[in-house]
Amino acid sequence: MNKDYYEILGVERSADAATIKSAYRKLALTYHPDKNPDNPEAEERFKEASAAYAVLSDPQKRARYDQFGHAGVHGQGGQQGGGQPFNDLNDIFSAFGDIFGNGVFGDVFGGGGGRSRGRRQRGERGTDLRVRMPLTLEEIATEVTKTITVKHQITCTTCSGSGASKPDAFLTCTACQGSGEVRQVSRSVFGQFVQVGPCANCSGTGEVLTSPCTECSGEGRVRGESTIKVTIPAGVSTGNYVSVSGQGHAGRRGGSAGDVIVVIDELEHEVFTREDDDVFIDLTVDFPTAALGGTVTVRTLEGSSEIKIEAGTQPGTMLRMKGKGIPHLQSRGRGDQLVRFNVYVPSTLTSAEKATMKELAGSKNFHPKEKASGFFSKVKEVFS
Repeated sequence: MNKDYYEILGVERSADAATIKSAYRKLALTYHPDKNPDNPEAEERFKEASAAYAVLSDPQKRARYDQFGHAGVHGQGGQQGGGQPFNDLNDIFSAFGDIFGNGVFGDVFGGGGGRSRGRRQRGERGTDLRVRMPLTLEEIATEVTKTITVKHQITCTTCSGSGASKPDAFLTCTACQGSGEVRQVSRSVFGQFVQVGPCANCSGTGEVLTSPCTECSGEGRVRGESTIKVTIPAGVSTGNYVSVSGQGHAGRRGGSAGDVIVVIDELEHEVFTREDDDVFIDLTVDFPTAALGGTVTVRTLEGSSEIKIEAGTQPGTMLRMKGKGIPHLQSRGRGDQLVRFNVYVPSTLTSAEKATMKELAGSKNFHPKEKASGFFSKVKEVFS
């Protein structure tokens, strides 16, 4: 009589895929023939667990098994599908890399026939180059293209980046026989452990350069400089960066080049102060205009605009100019410009002006009222 697959794996019929996978992993590691040589009982347990996992790990097979039992999956246990059995322990560790981490336990317990990772590619990617780009608020407010010169490692033209003085200058490494890796075997009470690492003689490439290029000494790159253009989108701020692909240091021996990372430095402005995507500016108006109202010209990031101020505008009043700030970096629209008003008080007056001021001083309208204060003003919206 066939055993119940759920009972073989020791899980409930409602177990999810992760639970089934974990249960099979434990059984496979315990009863695998590589770990239990000449043990028919362990081999049989391993086969049962593999057959159960082959069915229960496949949603369609599991559904048929739940409905019809073994008859629903007759002849399918252990065949191709979501849960095919593992031939050796290396298969187990490879399939469960999310639990162990790939390559960590590669030949534990003498798995027999461990897979070689193969030689590493000859070329090595070049490192990234980091440069700082100072920008004014006016430049930040609009997309700007800058031309910069960078000093970096460039591809050697003598050897075209290969690092070799002739085509047959690379020979198979004798230390690793061209595999690019070496293995060290150690034994403990838990079994045989095999540590795999890159070959030090060839740096893991499987090849040794016997005749290096005299221009670059076998590196495939030399010092030089290049001029590149970089486009900075509107709305950036200090710390933002733009990556220019393939313009960094050239790779070693034909490897791909790194990138140029352009980091933004926002320069302090002599007039504007930035807060997120809004900008602030102080504007001083004369006393008659503040008292009587009128039109004044105010500087913006894109030039200048005229705005109207109401009669009786108090010092410290804030007027908002919609859409005159910094463009939003990741979305449409832009911030606002806020204008903070100050009133100019002359330090010198003519005799006639003094007489006029003394006459005005007698009016109650020129005396501050308790409820009115220019220090606590509301923000008004204006449109240029």
